[in-house]
Amino acid sequence: MYRALWRALPGPALVKLLIVLVLLTAVFFLLMDVVFPWLSQLMPYNDVAV
Repeated sequence: MYRALWRALPGPALVKLLIVLVLLTAVFFLLMDVVFPWLSQLMPYNDVAV
């Protein structure tokens, strides 16, 4: 699967590596800014009564 994704990217190996790093960084920030805050509201540990 990763080999097919690597072959689908344009350019030489250095350009492919830069594209992968940019994509991974974008996914990381998307998860931190959008997905995890939304998901934390759905978790049951926010309703703590001691």
